[in-house]
Amino acid sequence: MLERKSLTWFLVITFLISWPLFLAPLAFTDMDATTKQLTTQGLWAVAMWGPGIAAIITTLFIAKKPFSSLRLNTLGPKRFYLWAWFLPLGLTIIGGLFTLLFGIAKLDLNFTMIRDAMASAANGSEVPVEVIVLTQILFAITLAPFINVLFALGEELGWRGFLLPHLMPLGQWKAILISGVIWGVWHAPAIMQGHNYPGYPILGSFMMIVFCVLLGTIIAWMYLNTKSPWVAALAHGSVNAVAGLPIVFFQPDFNMAFGGTLVTPTAWIGMALFIAWLVWTKRLPVQSQVEETGATVS
Repeated sequence: MLERKSLTWFLVITFLISWPLFLAPLAFTDMDATTKQLTTQGLWAVAMWGPGIAAIITTLFIAKKPFSSLRLNTLGPKRFYLWAWFLPLGLTIIGGLFTLLFGIAKLDLNFTMIRDAMASAANGSEVPVEVIVLTQILFAITLAPFINVLFALGEELGWRGFLLPHLMPLGQWKAILISGVIWGVWHAPAIMQGHNYPGYPILGSFMMIVFCVLLGTIIAWMYLNTKSPWVAALAHGSVNAVAGLPIVFFQPDFNMAFGGTLVTPTAWIGMALFIAWLVWTKRLPVQSQVEETGATVS
């Protein structure tokens, strides 16, 4: 049975915490650009924990369930953590290739964007650009996903750890779709300020919903196979780490709202194909049940 009271409280608390933090930078009209950017990043990092805090409050004080019901003590089958770690990289590469194929951006192995940034930095020209690019890629693939888990868990404890299971009485597909739409709408204040889809505040808000439904479906597949918010947090952290990597290889004068990153339409193709593969191979909807021990049974 759908727990409407818990769902309502969760959504209200989530948006009351996150949206003011997302909107706060609009008040920093007199702040210099660098300080404003750093402050915005800090506030938005805290906003990412809005859903997680809402999940904890609702679970403990509204539903009056034990903290363990959020399943932070569960890992589930370990192979899904490899999917969570490396699938976002594969999808990002596919999105970058489609960006080139559709002519949205042009390949630039001279790394003009990085060179320009280094030229404006103190002693930046002393470091070979190839070293900078290689270091950035290696960090994004190896350490960054796990560092990002600290912030991504705040979202995933809410979206996949609380919201998705509470919507499951509606049916698996409806739960996945609705949770993805809500996740996308939650981003609206940031998108309206030019985040992810610069120059397209209204259209970008709807594009973010599409992206969140697609990515949310993939992360939901991982969660439903493990019943663990940790796998969702790792997948989310990996997305945040690698989503913008293709930009390094493109000439800087291209429309970043429609190509070049994982959130843009050129990357949706790979995500849609992966979801189609999950459905075709009967991996989705998830048929198995995961016990508390993490063992999968049919």
